[in-house]
Amino acid sequence: MSPASARIVKLSKFLSLILRHQPERFGLRLDEEGWASLPEVLEILQGLPNFRWATRADVMELVEKGSGDEKRRFEVVGERIRARYGHTIPLCAAFSPCLPPPRLYHGTSPHALNRIRKEGLRPMRRQYVHLSTDREAAARVGARHAPHPVVLIVRAREAAEAGILFHRADESTYLAKAIPPEFLEFPEEE
Repeated sequence: MSPASARIVKLSKFLSLILRHQPERFGLRLDEEGWASLPEVLEILQGLPNFRWATRADVMELVEKGSGDEKRRFEVVGERIRARYGHTIPLCAAFSPCLPPPRLYHGTSPHALNRIRKEGLRPMRRQYVHLSTDREAAARVGARHAPHPVVLIVRAREAAEAGILFHRADESTYLAKAIPPEFLEFPEEE
């Protein structure tokens, strides 16, 4: 990873911290949909020794192109910025329900499989279960939780037809409050 790419990833992680998880730690106020003042966020960045290099152009590059994993986690409208999804703080995010594709994927730890077989997918410390449109992306997400993640298939269209609400967070990520086990396909036991 180039030094410039590493800096953008570092910036992405920090913006996730202040826009998804701990805005109060930095004195940042989010509205009910997660929007914050972009000038205030830039002021916070400039006040931290590890981020004095970060400019508005760096933030906009991250917003427009995403970080190294190609996800666009943030959006800017006018002078406001927010994380698109992944909040651990309670918000009233404005996601419209949508019809998902027939199949979505979820990466997880092998240790979580017994619980998931019984309870299905739950958001745990977040507001939504995050689902990927492709198996590889789900495996990358699962790798955050285990060195050898398991990728589950979610029969999303069938779940939607049964009344589960889905929301599209971005081009490759769908959200749901929970997915019951009857809509999940587990890998064969080895």
